[in-house]
Amino acid sequence: MISVTPRKRSGPPVEATIGFGADDFGNGVAYVDLRTPKAQRVARVDFPVRRTPALLGREIGYAALTAVAERLADAGFKKASFRLADQQLVDDLEGNAHIPADLSLPYVNLRCQLNRFRTATVSCDGSTAEDLAARARAEVTLHVAA
Repeated sequence: MISVTPRKRSGPPVEATIGFGADDFGNGVAYVDLRTPKAQRVARVDFPVRRTPALLGREIGYAALTAVAERLADAGFKKASFRLADQQLVDDLEGNAHIPADLSLPYVNLRCQLNRFRTATVSCDGSTAEDLAARARAEVTLHVAA
């Protein structure tokens, strides 16, 4: 689990479990199970992603998490916990993996969005996040087929 703790005002905490998918043209969609102390809902976030075949889809997680983090920071959340079914992305953020050159800029952009929170954690959650990811992938597949 990666933690980022820059100095900023405190605000309401949010738990965001994210599932995502994207087509070969760079159209991505993420479904996010958002939970705060007062509410719970599922939100849909569209995002663009520059597809690079050599990355085997790693770039999709970066783009999805960046888009969701940006939306939540823009909404005023200062404490966030992100969960996704992408252990590789979690390892990348923890510094436990080699980041290919093609992911350098997406990595920096993602870190910038995470640094907007007073506290941000990113961890792996295989069950709920995978269900949301299946939903996102189905939507992307149906959109391409249409």
